[in-house]
Amino acid sequence: MTSVLLSLSAVLAVSALSAPAAGAAPSADRPAGVPAGWEAVDAADLARINGEVDARRAPLAEGDAAAAAEPEVLAVQSVANGRFAATEVNYAAPNTGVLRARSAEIGGSWESFAFEWDETTETYALKSLANNRYVAVEKNYTGSAQNVLRARSTSVGGWERFIVYYNESLDRWALQSTLNGLFVTMENSYTGSLQYALRARSTEISGSWEEFVLYDLGA
Repeated sequence: MTSVLLSLSAVLAVSALSAPAAGAAPSADRPAGVPAGWEAVDAADLARINGEVDARRAPLAEGDAAAAAEPEVLAVQSVANGRFAATEVNYAAPNTGVLRARSAEIGGSWESFAFEWDETTETYALKSLANNRYVAVEKNYTGSAQNVLRARSTSVGGWERFIVYYNESLDRWALQSTLNGLFVTMENSYTGSLQYALRARSTEISGSWEEFVLYDLGA
């Protein structure tokens, strides 16, 4: 992806996701690791959220209005470092398509993800617009790369399923892998090519490393 510098005169408004409707039912038996105030979000909530008009504005780089063509497309911003998750399509194997919160702006497809709801499993699959691959949790990787998120799958199975949680008081979001039951974390202390990588490795939502802001690029 060609890097595009942000021009203040060309910033486009896109809607940030705000709270689900107050009527959203809390889970009867809260999963371990999910603190009070965090609730799972289903497709109906997401549809209402996408229609919210009184919302936060996100930076969209000049020349990338096409990235905001579909309401299902979202950008994921880490609360820990304030950067947007990007798909590293140019990385060599085995890290091709790894997700890293490293972009200062939404430059286009690299920072764009389709959240696809599955009614049967009541989970989401995340599809990167950069390479049209689904995000998988690399459970079989070892060391510091174990459970890293990578956009590499052409179909959806257990490795590609996530539960999305929202905290209304914090106005923040969290992602939990159904493969290992762990929460997605931004590795702020990593160095090198995996700095700011996203990994499903936390047993609970404990702070900003597991918290994200979602921006609707469809408004």
